[in-house]
Amino acid sequence: MATRILSLRHGDARDAAIVDALMTAAFDPRYGEAWTRSQCLGVLAMPGVALTIASYDDEPAGFAMVRAVADEAELLLLAVAPNHRHRGVGGALLRSTIADAQSRGVVTMHLEVRANNDAVRLYTANGFAKVGERRGYYRGTDGRHHDAHTYSRPL
Repeated sequence: MATRILSLRHGDARDAAIVDALMTAAFDPRYGEAWTRSQCLGVLAMPGVALTIASYDDEPAGFAMVRAVADEAELLLLAVAPNHRHRGVGGALLRSTIADAQSRGVVTMHLEVRANNDAVRLYTANGFAKVGERRGYYRGTDGRHHDAHTYSRPL
């Protein structure tokens, strides 16, 4: 088996189909976390938004979307295709978004995540600390509500 190398590149609205497919694969619909394509396109058109696409060869493996305003940034979305999880894709995307934000003068990054999401381990391992909670923020397809936790990290 040949070694596959992960590559990261900047993306834009032309990558909407890739983002949509990765989000559909990565986000369990039970939790109501995925954005629609039109929501993603609307955010990508805003100033300060950066999209990073991770791929193995020509196969999309994940993406991250960040919005920076003044000296703060928010990690809006980070998704990794299930068949590429636990291979360093999420960590590479997160480190890349942090480095990009730092290069733009950002001093603090924030994010919000479902309380019982496995990604919490990734965020805490990369220096993010819980700073808040929104009870019942996510509404799943079954009508159940799930808490969101907010995290922050100085850069």
